[in-house]
Amino acid sequence: MVITKEIKLNSRGHGDIIDITPQLCEAVDSTDLSDGTVTVFVPGSTGGLTTIEYEPGLLKDLPEFFEKLIPSGRSYHHDETWHDGNGFSHLRSALIGPDITIPFVSGRLTLGTWQQVVFLEFDNRGRNRTLVVQIIGE
Repeated sequence: MVITKEIKLNSRGHGDIIDITPQLCEAVDSTDLSDGTVTVFVPGSTGGLTTIEYEPGLLKDLPEFFEKLIPSGRSYHHDETWHDGNGFSHLRSALIGPDITIPFVSGRLTLGTWQQVVFLEFDNRGRNRTLVVQIIGE
C-alpha cells in the first residue's frame, strides 16, 4: 500500500533548520501500516533533507560548515543568469539532496536515539514549503 501525505513548513531562509521528525512520526502513526518505509521529498532546488542530532551546537555548526564549504558571499554563474543571489543555495541543496528514506518497524521510525530528520532551507529568503511524504508498507 502507498499513502501520500504533505508536511507544510514556513522557513526563515538563510540556513534555517527545521526538525520534521514529529510530523513524520505522526504521518506513520496515522496509517494502519506496521512495517515499511517513509520517503520525504522537497520539491524545489534550494532545500534539503538529512538527519542530525537536533541540538544547539549542531544548529550552529551545520550552517557554519555550509558557509565554509559553499560561501554565500561570492558570485556564482547561476546569479549571472537569474540575478537572484542564491547560486550558493542551489549548490548546497545539490550536495545534501532533496529526499530521505527511513524504514519503520512495528509502526515506529528506526531512527537512532539522538537522530532527528531535518529540513534545511538553503535559499536566501523565507519560503513556504510543502514536503511530499510517501509511506509504503504493510
